[in-house]
Parts: sequence; C-alpha cells; structure tokens
Amino acid sequence: MAVLLERSEHLRVLHAAADSVRTGPGGALVLLGGEAGGGKTALLRRFRAECDSRLLWGACDPLFTPRPLGPFQEIVTESRPHEVAAALTADARARPGLILVLEDLHWADEATLDVLSLLGRRIEGIPALVVATYRSDELERGHPLRRILGELHSGSVRRLTVEPLSRDAVCVLAEPHGRDGAELHRVTRGNPFFVTEVLAGAGDEVPLTVRDAVLSRIARLGPEAMAVLEAVSVAPPYAVPPSAGGLDEALHAGMLESVPGGVAFRHELARITVEESLTPHRRLHLHRWVLRTLLEQPGDADPSRVAHHADAAGAAATVRIWAPIAAEQAAARGAHREAAAQYARALRNAGPLPAAERATLLERRSYECYLTEQTTESVAALREAIRLRREIGDRPGEGAALTALARRLWCGGLSDEATRAGRAGLRLLEGLPPGPELAEAYSSESSTWLNLESYPGTMEYGERALRLAEEHGVPDVVVHSLNNIGTMQLLAGEPEGIGKLERSLALADRAGLEEHIGRAYIHVGWAMTRTRAYHLLSWLERGMDACEDLGLEAWSSYLVAYRARHRLDTGRWDDAARDARSLLRSTGPAPLLRILALTVAGLVAARRGAEDPWPDLDEARELAKGQSELQYCAPVAAARAEAAWLAGRPVEEELGETFELAVHWQAAGVTGELAWLRVLTGTETAVPALEPYRTQLGGDVEAAAQQWRARGCPYDAALALAGAPHEAGLRAALAEFQRLGAGPAAAIVTRRLRSLGLRDIPRGPQRRTRNNPAELTRREIEVLALIRQGMSNVEIAERLFLSTKTVHHHVSAILRKLGVARRGQAAAEAVRLGVL
Repeated sequence: MAVLLERSEHLRVLHAAADSVRTGPGGALVLLGGEAGGGKTALLRRFRAECDSRLLWGACDPLFTPRPLGPFQEIVTESRPHEVAAALTADARARPGLILVLEDLHWADEATLDVLSLLGRRIEGIPALVVATYRSDELERGHPLRRILGELHSGSVRRLTVEPLSRDAVCVLAEPHGRDGAELHRVTRGNPFFVTEVLAGAGDEVPLTVRDAVLSRIARLGPEAMAVLEAVSVAPPYAVPPSAGGLDEALHAGMLESVPGGVAFRHELARITVEESLTPHRRLHLHRWVLRTLLEQPGDADPSRVAHHADAAGAAATVRIWAPIAAEQAAARGAHREAAAQYARALRNAGPLPAAERATLLERRSYECYLTEQTTESVAALREAIRLRREIGDRPGEGAALTALARRLWCGGLSDEATRAGRAGLRLLEGLPPGPELAEAYSSESSTWLNLESYPGTMEYGERALRLAEEHGVPDVVVHSLNNIGTMQLLAGEPEGIGKLERSLALADRAGLEEHIGRAYIHVGWAMTRTRAYHLLSWLERGMDACEDLGLEAWSSYLVAYRARHRLDTGRWDDAARDARSLLRSTGPAPLLRILALTVAGLVAARRGAEDPWPDLDEARELAKGQSELQYCAPVAAARAEAAWLAGRPVEEELGETFELAVHWQAAGVTGELAWLRVLTGTETAVPALEPYRTQLGGDVEAAAQQWRARGCPYDAALALAGAPHEAGLRAALAEFQRLGAGPAAAIVTRRLRSLGLRDIPRGPQRRTRNNPAELTRREIEVLALIRQGMSNVEIAERLFLSTKTVHHHVSAILRKLGVARRGQAAAEAVRLGVL
C-alpha cells in the first residue's frame, strides 16, 4: 500500500465518524477541503481500504455545464434532489452504517448541491456517514457551494482540511529516489500530487512546473497509450473499448485507473495537463470522435454530455437539438442554473433560427435565470424575445412576454419599469379576444397593486384574473391570482386570506408549478412578519424544506430573511443577526432581499447599542431610494425611525414620505408601527391600524403589551409599555428591556422614570467592564484583531463580509476610542489595556 504521510489524524476522524454511525442513532457529515492535488482522493482511498462498511462513491464531472445529479447517476435512479435524498435516507435506515463519498463538489451542479444541503440539514437523523470533498482554492466568493458550507453548522458536521506536506515529509518521500527533499518541497510547496509526479518522472532535476513533470512522464509511453490518454482527457470518464491498444500500458504507468463504466485519470491535474497539451486540431478531432460514439446509441446518451462535446466539436446543429433537451432534463431535476446555461448554449449555436423558435428559447432561458436570481440575464433574454415577437406580429406572445417581464423587473428592484411593462402588456391584450394571456395580465396587474398594498386594486384585478383563468382552464393563473387575493387579505388583517393561500399552494403542488409553490410560502412569510401573525410560523418551516427540495434559491433566501425577522421579533437576536449576515454575504441578492437583511442587522445593533447600526441602515435607505412600494420603504423607515429614537435623534425625518404613503394606501399593517414611533417622541396621529397597534394607539398600553406577549414578541411588548404614563408600566418595560440586553431602550425608560422623581431604579448589566476599558464594540474588537495581524481595510472587509467603507468607519472609531493616531499604535494599546 502506498505511503500516506501526515494524514493519520484525518484517518482517525473518518474512522471515528464511521464507528459512530454504526453504533449510534444519527449520522455524520465530513466536509473535506484542500487545494488541487492536496491528497483528498488518496486519503479516501486509504479510508475505503481500511474500513469494512458498505460504501457508495460518486464524483462530479469537469464539464462546462455539469450533468444534473452527476455523482448520483450510478447510485440511485431518482430524478429530483429531494427524491435522491429520500432514497439515500431510506437505504441508510434499512442498513445502518452506509458511507457515501461525494467527490469534487466544486464542479457540482445545483441539484447535487441541493442533495448535499438536504442530507446535511437532516444528517443527525440519518445513520450514514457522508464525506464531501471540494477544492477550497477554487471556491470564489460567489460559488454556490460556499452558501451550502455556510449553512451547515450542526454538531454532526465535521470540517477537515488536507494541508500541504511538511518539508520533513517531502524529504522522507524523496530519500529513496536520491532527490533533494528541501528543494523538492520549495518547488512543489508540499503539494502531494506535484511531489508524486516529480518523483515518478525521469532524470535527477526537479521540473519547475507540475506540467513539465506530467509531460515528462507521459513522454515515456508509446503512441497508442498516448492516444488513449488524449481520448480520456477530453471525455472524463470515458469508456475505452477493452481492445484499445495502449490501454494496459496507460493503466500500468499509473496515469489511468479503472472506474465504473470505463477508465479515468488518477488525478484531475494530470488530465488537465494532457488536455491543454493538445493542439486545437487534435482537440477538435477527439471531441468529434467522442460525439460520434455517443450518438451511435442515442437512447443511452446523456444529453448534457452530447451537448458538451457537440459544442466543443463545433457541431452547431447537434447542439441546437440536444442542448434544449439537456436544459429540460436539468430543470426537471431542479438544476435550474444548469438549465439556464444549456439554453444559453443552444442560443449561441442557434444560427439563423426562425424568430418564433429563438423567442421561445429566450423565454425559457429567462425563466430559468429568474429562478436562480440571475435577474440581469433574465431581463435581457426576455427583452430580446419581446422584440422578436413584435417583429413577427405575434401580439398574444408579445403581451404574454411583457407580463412576464414585469415580474422579472420587479424582482430586480425596478418597480416603476415593471409597472410600465405589465400595463403595456395589459393594454395590448385587452385589444384582443379574451384568452389565457389576458387572464395572466390581469393577475400581473393584481400583483402590481398587491406590491403597492392597495386592497381595492389587488382584489379587483385578482378576481377578474380568477374568473377568466377558470373559464379558460389556466391553472397557473388560478394559482397566482388566489395568492394575490389571499396575501392582500392577510396584510389587511383578514384571517380568511390563509384559506386562499392554502388552496393556491395545493393547486400549485398538484400541477408541479414550482415557482408558485415558493411564492405561496414567501408571501405568507411577508404577511406573517408584517402583521406579527406568528401562529403561521409552520408555513415558514415547511416552506424552507419545500424550496430546498425544489432548488428554488431565491425563494429560500426570502424565507431566511423572514425567519430573521421572526427571530428578531421573538428575542432571538443572535440567530436573527446570523441569518441576516448570511444573506448579506451572498453575492448580488435582489434589492428587497438585501433591504430585509440590512434592516434586521441594523435593528439588532441599534437595540443592543453594541455596534453602530447606521452603515447597514444607510445602505438600506440607498437601496429603497426612489421606490414607491411599501415592501421596500416600510422596513427601512421603521428601522431607521426606531434607531433614531434609541439614539436621541429626530424620528420624523426618517418616517417622512413612507408614513404618508402608508396612510394613502390605508396600509394598516404599516401605519400602526410607524404611528407608534411618532407617539414615543410626542407626536400623535389618528390612523387605521391592526392589533395590537390599534389598542396601543388607543392608549391601553397594558392590554397591547399582553397581546404582544401572546404573539411571542417581548421587545414590542416593552416598546408598548415604554409609552405608559405611569410608573408600573415603565418599570415593566425597563425590566423587559434589561432582560433582552436592549441597553439604549432601557436608558430611555430610565430617564423617563427619573423625570417622574423616582430614584430606586435597577441599573441592569453595565456595558463598561475591566476587560474592555475602551468600550469597543464586539465588531470593533474583531476588526482590531485583524489589524493586529497586519491586514488592510480591503482584506478585513473580505474576511468579515463588510464593505470597505464600513471597515474604514470601524477603524476610525477604534483609533478615537483608544486615543491613538495609527493602526500599529491601536494594536499595541489594545494589548496593553487587555482588550486583545
């Protein structure tokens, strides 16, 4: 057995996890990271050789557009992520002790990552060990795997990293070959694959690159073996016929190994080296050869592979046929990002396609991009489709595309453009005989009024859409309009709205309308958090599972945002901040989604008084600027007004136009909250409001506080009592604020009690401690620790997932509090004071 140095602790962890799975009720997930060539596969092969458990092994392919559920194609027959996860779970429970290895998840498709997420979140109840490997050096900030890694935090999840070999270990390996181990370590930096390839090469000199080492080794093979390597390099893994000359030589040389269904390179870096060494003509010839082989058995051909090789072979006609098939297959398996990429491939190779067919491809790509938060791409594709529909005089198609564009634009934060697009489509379709397209346009117009939170407009167009959709048998419009009506009723405080949403969800589920399934859950989340109707919390929990199962990334993110708000309202501030920060770490979320996260993060900071909330709240204000919809404006106005009240700043200027907008639309779910913030600063206004705000604004703050407690909202209960005119209510508010750690609000109530002539007021926990005499916030201490490590503001921003401007703000505050002028002095002073 090959020597495996400096991996004993990794093997111990893997064996311990396998033993716990065999003997315990739950399972374990091991996330194994490391650089390319770091020895992850070698470690797992040794683990497989040493353990006697049943082991399943799957790997992702390095295709331009990954195969949906690629690692599972040889393991299970199910076609959707939740079905795959359910099948593996059932298998593990039937025969406990299963070990599942998933390799190279940096190449994983969206559906495969959904399976990993499902297994990871439920691993404590699954008697299986899942080992997932990935290249940590290939996970750029926006990589989809990063989100999964950030979500998995349970005690059953272990993280391992294979580090480069030490100088001593390289010297041990080099000694039998008579090589200079120190020099070898310097050149390879301890990368196990590089070390192995150099030692396997001929000659005494150490090559400057691993490419040289691999090519030097290949040069010793015969032309037939080289031909096999070249063929396998463009089609990993590829089934080479047993009679192929040179196959045995390539296997014996250690370049290839047998895998289920064929052969593959022992290491991906070697495959890349061989593929990159091919001349363009030779590469084209090989892709064409692979493509012919795949098409000889079209019934067994994988559409993703055919499209990949056809694209590389320049076979545009074949791409036009197979890429849409691959896209449909990917979408059916929940791999919507891969589906969008396949439609893009089809469009690149479309050539002089008839306008109607091209428009259809563009519309399908737009939809798949829409499902995966690629809003810019979605809008661009749909605009081009609209142009083509208009050119050929397809007025129903143009109207339908304009209606769809309205939704895409709204998701991108372009509300006014969305309204114009939707109404242009509606005008066009109202001039045609009534049909399914008009029903959809009516439902879109209802949605526009819903986003404005106008009850009359939402209900009028929603009911028109519902009647027309039922008449013409258009289930997706029935589902959409029921959702609009039910959501508006919930926002207006009418509990019967949940019945409409239940019917909408049931119909969507029955018809497989994934987008509308997600929409039902996020709209309940919106209405639930707006009206604090937390008896509906089970919808949020069910929705997160459903959207994960269906691969609906954007919808899942909105549900996390609403969960963050629920956690904020119910006093779980650490959890709320964690949810908000996880959303803010994501790249390019929709503006509304970012606003929801920023306002939660800002309120946690403002209520605790431990951090400066204004960087988050200023960014939220910028994102909401120019928006006329309360979904955007109301969270920002409420959060900024509360933070201003807590800081002793004017509240009215933060409410401004948003309060007027809420009153104009009679949005009782918004007006009550904003009006109470005015009351706390001495300005009273009679407005329509939902409970408990209605009772609160009527002066019975004790009854309102009871209602808030019944909803599980302790801070809101204390905020109601903060407006009490007498000692008992104020003392109750103070006690609750102190229990929650809401220092600024507690200080305000304390001042009110003192203004009544009271002196025996509990002080509560103090912020200033001997361990932090400079009164640095927790975030400032984090920044200071990184300053001490010599990091720049840009590096600190990257590490803490903050903007550079925010880091600059923190650094300035640190220097001021410590009374120093330079960063180096700040670190030294912090050490002297015992802060670090």
